[in-house]
Order: sequence, then C-alpha cells, then structure tokens
Amino acid sequence: MSSLEQMYQQVILDHAKRPVGRGLVAVIDEHLSGESHQVNPTCGDEVTLRVDVVPAKDGAPARIGGVSWEGQGCSISQASVSVLTDLVSDQPLAEVARLDALFHDLMNSRGKGLDDDAAEDDLGDATAFTGVSKYPARIKCALLGWAALKDSLARSGAAVTSD
Repeated sequence: MSSLEQMYQQVILDHAKRPVGRGLVAVIDEHLSGESHQVNPTCGDEVTLRVDVVPAKDGAPARIGGVSWEGQGCSISQASVSVLTDLVSDQPLAEVARLDALFHDLMNSRGKGLDDDAAEDDLGDATAFTGVSKYPARIKCALLGWAALKDSLARSGAAVTSD
C-alpha cells in the first residue's frame, strides 16, 4: 500500500471514529429544512440526514446552514457522510451542487481520481474516497449520504441541481 493510500485510509478511519455532524439537530424556525432516510439494501448501511437551509436574503444566495445526521453501517458510509457534512456546511446551494457533481465524478473514476487538481483540492478530505471508487460495491456506501443530502434539499423546497 502506498503512503497516499495509507493517508486516505486514515482520513476515512478518523471520520468514522469521530464523525462530524452526528446527532440530529433541530432547524432554526426561519430556515428551510428537509430530512431524508436512505438505506443501502446491499449491505444494510443507513443514514437519516437533516439539512438546515438559510434562505436567500438581501442578495445573498441560499446556503446550507448546517447538516446533522444519524446512521449506522460500514466505516466508508459513516465517514463519507461526516466528510460531506464538513464540506457542504455554510456553502451556497450552487457550490453544494458543484461539490456533489465532483464527488460523483470521483466515484466514477475507478480509482484514478480527478484530472483537475483544483477540483480535488475543493473536495478536501473527500478525495480520501478515491480508492473506494475501485470497488463498485463500496461506491454505494460512499454515495449514501450524498443521496440523502440531495433528497433532503429537494424536500426542503430548496432543491439544488448539479446542471
């Protein structure tokens, strides 16, 4: 195993052991909110994710005020939703859509990563899942939280698209 793979593995293990955003939190009354429960039927991983969306106001775009979640499953699924929480919190919805598209591209890279170094920098700790993209059965684990986020945003009325 290369030192890069070891570093990536450590990032995943760290997020699985000390997850960011675990524990569902109430949403501020003036904000939009959505919640989604997603299950990976192949392995039993599951996540319930709640998103707090700060509506657009005074020329500022709508943004994610916070993400909270509960879940159980493998370290990949739990670490991925932790990394997602860290990555998208306080981001405008257009940026969230871009990050979602980048992460999906990473998961389709078959272990090669992204050709764009700047895009990988934007993904931060999420690049740790590059190795996961070599294993089709594990890709669903890594994408579970992202599916819950997209569904939560749609349910909030602040749907975001990655067009």
